[in-house]
Amino acid sequence: MKDNSRLMLAALSLLTVSTGLIDAATVLGSSVFAANMTGNLVFLGFSLGGSSDYSVPSSLAAIFGFLLGAFVAGRLIRDKLTARKAGLALGIQTVFILLGAGLAWLTKAGESDSWGRWLMLILLGVAMGLQNTVSIKKSALDDMKTTVMTLTLAGMAADLGRGKTDKLGVRLFSVLLLVVGAVTGALIYYSAGLVATILATALCVGLTAALFAVGEEEKV
Repeated sequence: MKDNSRLMLAALSLLTVSTGLIDAATVLGSSVFAANMTGNLVFLGFSLGGSSDYSVPSSLAAIFGFLLGAFVAGRLIRDKLTARKAGLALGIQTVFILLGAGLAWLTKAGESDSWGRWLMLILLGVAMGLQNTVSIKKSALDDMKTTVMTLTLAGMAADLGRGKTDKLGVRLFSVLLLVVGAVTGALIYYSAGLVATILATALCVGLTAALFAVGEEEKV
């Protein structure tokens, strides 16, 4: 990419914020994560254990979509992640998020556990599977994660225990970005609704795809 480090930092920052936005939309609206599959596995366990607060079909829909998106991204990217391939994958992700927003608007997906909600979660799951595959295949800024922060927090604490602080800044930055995305998503959700929150996510991911599109055809 041209000016690789700065563009990569901006791209990963937007993707991390988008994770907080989309999970705000789906957790607050449907009690399901679109991005965090660890959470969905736990929710699935709660449902199977008798909880009525979570839905087996909704959790399975998000997990299925996520796996499908990761599979598609793997086929697109294969061994070498380039700026153009990342831009293509994120462009496709943006389309799936927009489809999810459209379906949520048409079917009022946030109001009941129905086929409309399940299909919306599949579409958003596909989108986040695409994003995760792009982020785990990157080579630059390896300590900046865009979705699950468990390992990031563990790494921060472990490094501090070893007296190492060289990676603290980027790790802390990614954690703060996820919180900012979640806070922003909650504010949008409670003021403008589910569809607006999903559209805000699409905007972040679309901007990220544009950043990659201006890059040269080289490994990122």
